[in-house]
Formats: sequence, C-alpha cells, structure tokens
Amino acid sequence: MALFPEIQFSAADHGIGSALCDEALMEKITQRQQPALDELYLRYGRSLRVLIGSVVREESEADDVLQESFLQIWREARNYSPRAGKPLGWVITIARRRAIDRVRRRDCYRRAKQRFEDEIRPAAVSSGRRNATHSEVARTDLRRFLGQQMRNLPAVQREVVELAYFGGLSQREIAATTRTPLGTVKTRLQLGMRKLTQCMRPLRHKI
Repeated sequence: MALFPEIQFSAADHGIGSALCDEALMEKITQRQQPALDELYLRYGRSLRVLIGSVVREESEADDVLQESFLQIWREARNYSPRAGKPLGWVITIARRRAIDRVRRRDCYRRAKQRFEDEIRPAAVSSGRRNATHSEVARTDLRRFLGQQMRNLPAVQREVVELAYFGGLSQREIAATTRTPLGTVKTRLQLGMRKLTQCMRPLRHKI
C-alpha cells in the first residue's frame, strides 16, 4: 500500500471562482501578499488535510501539520521554481514531508518514554540475592538522582515533563494549562524525556 493515497482534488478545491492560476498565486506569495496564501489554502487546504490525516492518523496532529505546512510555504515561497513542476506538486511535497516528520518525532518520543519507564522501574528483587533494605536504598538513590536531573532540564522542558509524567496530564491539557501551542509542548516533552533517558542509561544495571 502506498504511504500516500492519490488525492482527487475537486472543483471546489481548485477555487474555480478565482481568476488567478496557481503559478500567479505563488508569485504573489513570493511577494509576501497574504491574500494569495489565503486563496491557496482555500483551494487545497481541505484535500491536503485529508492527505496529512492519512499519515499521522490523529486529528489534532493533522491540523497542526497543515498549519505548519502553510507556514513553510509562506516562508519558502522563493524556493519554488516553475521549472521543477506545478505549484500543487511542490505544496503536496511539503505537506508529505511535514507529515512524515511528525510521525517520526511522535514515534521517537514514545520510544524514549518507554525506555525511560523501563529504566526507572526498580528491578525485581531476585530471591536470596537482594533484600528489602537494599532495594529501598536503591530506589531512594534513584529518586534523588532523578530529581537532580530534572532540575538540570531547561525550565520549559521540566514543566511539561512534570505535568505529563508526574501530573498525568495529556499533551493537549498541558497546552491549555500553560497556554503554549500544542506543537511546542510536544517538542519540549520529547526533548526532556530524551535527556532524562540518556542520563539514566548508566544506572540501568545498578538499580
């Protein structure tokens, strides 16, 4: 199965009422004319949203990626060249790459979180090899060490890790609580968890 199914763009998507062709729109976007970007969104936003959603599989993330894609189009419009193909192909390529990057970051975060959970989970006490006192000391030392590493995180990363891992909040709840864009919350959480996982790795055989 292809990663991206073929998308059939409807007449409504193409903005039949607009007198400007896609190439002319791109030229105006290059000239930093905001209405041209709005028109491009009206033509293709719905279909690009479907394409992105087929990859990320999560409604909230599809909306984020769509917004990120159009921001990239706005910033990088000067990089588009008609010799490379139609504007629609260029736009689809941007959305496709953004969607793939989002899935990769999400998977990376989940793997880091799982490794972190595995590494801080106290090892089962082997019969006759470890007594309760030894295990409790190990857990106390681990909590102390983890607290130190948390304090070493940048404040914004420490905040989201505490709210997510220790407070039990979802990423969307953290975004609402901290009044931070959801994409920023996800990035901070991913970076914070990665750093904590790395610092815990040397201790995995000492717990």
